[in-house]
Amino acid sequence: MNELRLDPLSGRWVAISALRADRPSAFMLSGTSIEEGRQCPFCPGHEEASPPALETYGPAGNWLVRVVPNLYPAFEGDQPFVVENRGPVFTQATAGGIHEILILSPEHDTSWAELSSEQASLVMAALRDRIEEHSQRSYLRYSQAIVNCGREAGASLGHPHGQLLGMSFVPRELSEEVARFAKFAGGCLLCTTVDAEENAGCRVVYADARTVVVCPFWSAVPYEMLVIPRSHTPHLYRSPTEDLVSIGVALRDCLKHLKEKVGDVAYNIVFHSAPYRVNEPYHWHVHVWPKVTTRAGFELGTGVAINIVAPEAAAEELGVAVGSTAPA
Repeated sequence: MNELRLDPLSGRWVAISALRADRPSAFMLSGTSIEEGRQCPFCPGHEEASPPALETYGPAGNWLVRVVPNLYPAFEGDQPFVVENRGPVFTQATAGGIHEILILSPEHDTSWAELSSEQASLVMAALRDRIEEHSQRSYLRYSQAIVNCGREAGASLGHPHGQLLGMSFVPRELSEEVARFAKFAGGCLLCTTVDAEENAGCRVVYADARTVVVCPFWSAVPYEMLVIPRSHTPHLYRSPTEDLVSIGVALRDCLKHLKEKVGDVAYNIVFHSAPYRVNEPYHWHVHVWPKVTTRAGFELGTGVAINIVAPEAAAEELGVAVGSTAPA
């Protein structure tokens, strides 16, 4: 049975999910292959290795994007969020929710950086549809979409895939983001960021009529990118299709150029959308965190990041060949 335990020092919940230790390669040592010579359960023809699909996208009998339940869920069950105090520093809660796998492509040796525009658009459509489905369930309060690319980023399989975790609670990271939007005095925090970064010009990696990508002024890791839809919308699943298509293509182009300029580095893509019971003020967005360096003792102990590549230098390197175009 999965459960949540509260860290009284940080105020953050920790998910205890012993079942996930049964995953192949859950404890892979440095230098070992991510595949371990085993058959990929996400490749076409191996569909029986996964539970029945929740959604498929593409021609009948020839899927292009597929969503399946996770065999090793971090959150499962429809129980509501209930907190129980079991001692002076022992606080736990139920870990109800949903954990799904989003298979980005039938092609095994690819990544978001190699997706066609059509494929990137289908991935964004799948994210929208599944998050909207989660939002209809009364016991869920927030859904976290992520893509871990590369072993250093937490991927246990090489086939391009993401994860979608519907949770019965709002994690502290999101609660704090919502609070920062509420405290910002200049209107919307990210609408203001778009205007300020485009005026500054030196940290913009990509821009079109619907999307802006920057290496933000406050970048915590080398080549960090923040992907922002121009349209102010709190919820990803309520965004216009045109915005989702633009975000998917912008991610593709920026990740492709990251690979060309920096190398085949691992990275995390994290989609932040408003919790379901929250509307304003919030502006959904996407974080890209390349794994170029490692968080060491100082960063872990203090929470203060040390970034060895200034975001201005990173943006200059990444934005040269992206084909950025400002809105008309």
